[in-house]
Amino acid sequence: MKNSSPKRDASPLRSKQTPQSTEAKLARLAEIRDELARLDAAARYDWPRNARPEQIQPAGEWRRWLLLAGRGFGKTRVLSETLRAWATSGRYKRIALVARTAADVRDVLVEGQSGILAVSPDGERPVWEPSRRRLTWPTTGTIATTYSAEEPDQLRGPQHDAALADEVAAWSRPDAWDQLMMGLRLGVDPRVVVATTPRPTPLIRSLLAAEGTVVTRGATRDNLANLAPGVVADLERRYAGTRLGRQELDGEILDDSAGALWRWQWIDAARVTRAPDLRRVVVAIDPAASSHDESDETGIVVAGLGHDGRAYVLADASGRYRPEEWARTALALYREHHADCIVAEANNGGEMVAATLRVHDRGANVRTVHATRGKATRAEPVAALYEQARVSHCGALARLEDQLTTWDPATSRASPDRLDALVWALTELMLSTAAPAASYADTKKTAGRISIGSSW
Repeated sequence: MKNSSPKRDASPLRSKQTPQSTEAKLARLAEIRDELARLDAAARYDWPRNARPEQIQPAGEWRRWLLLAGRGFGKTRVLSETLRAWATSGRYKRIALVARTAADVRDVLVEGQSGILAVSPDGERPVWEPSRRRLTWPTTGTIATTYSAEEPDQLRGPQHDAALADEVAAWSRPDAWDQLMMGLRLGVDPRVVVATTPRPTPLIRSLLAAEGTVVTRGATRDNLANLAPGVVADLERRYAGTRLGRQELDGEILDDSAGALWRWQWIDAARVTRAPDLRRVVVAIDPAASSHDESDETGIVVAGLGHDGRAYVLADASGRYRPEEWARTALALYREHHADCIVAEANNGGEMVAATLRVHDRGANVRTVHATRGKATRAEPVAALYEQARVSHCGALARLEDQLTTWDPATSRASPDRLDALVWALTELMLSTAAPAASYADTKKTAGRISIGSSW
């Protein structure tokens, strides 16, 4: 009779785990994960730790902090983090947030990748009410209100104890600054932070010279670690050493180019906020020969002739367009400003230029012109009108003015398309012997000539 013995389990011994112990471990892992996430978030939102020294608010007493820096420096982040610090500390209760346009203040300063909503952790994020243009921090009661520099009257009446101003050098209505300063009268230490890519405007020069202004300068390269790989190198290869690169990348304030036909002082001295009643208005187009990404721009400029015999430059809508796009843009301006005619250079495209416009509006009054002389020869009489103080820009036309004051006929290779369109417009209004054509306002029985105000 064989001995029977209990069978042994040949598998290795395993520790027995109860469902309760497994759940406890999973819960603990979740706690660790959450804690790591909190630590990561805390580090991500720790601005004093992450910022470069030049991005931190200056120490000591100051009224204005002027941050002059190239594109991509991190100016928007500085404004957002300064607003966050002011609001969450409760140091300031009524803050003005002003940018070039309503879209800029909303899309960049509030909702952008470096805007206040993005840089605020969950416990500090303000309540954003777009319809009221208002950010509110419930824990401190601080309210920040957004404003467009295109509408200075928005700043009449409201009072603030602090303000943040974005891209002031590109504001089309410099009087927006005056209205902002007049309302900065609450509290015991009102302050304003200005962050802008520099241009030699009267406002920027006055801020630099004002007592109580702290100036910080910076370049695009300073923020290399936070920009896409290769972007800075590509920009520097293309623009290094050029006036555009020195201004837009290096953050330099440049005076007039020695060989340029226009001078900043001529433009600034005659600048107005709005045009008077006008006798004639024209839209001028200098179409590009092609429409790919590397094409020249199509110059589109609107100008008018006043009853005072002076010319007024109303708008610059130049850009890279396909033919149907520049046609629609020019026609929209033609209608908006009740223009007499559209003046179009036909050297590139011939009759196709007028035909493209008439496809979209058969009744448009189109005059084609042909360049028989060089750009400099055509531009010199128009530059002389500026020197004689016979031309005013309505508001600031930043990119057009940069081109006017930097284009050197002897050395510049780039085609000055905005300048060309301006030359055609002012030649038609001031230097041509042609009789005035019937206006769009007359043909459409529309009352009034132009309206310049909030749209600037």
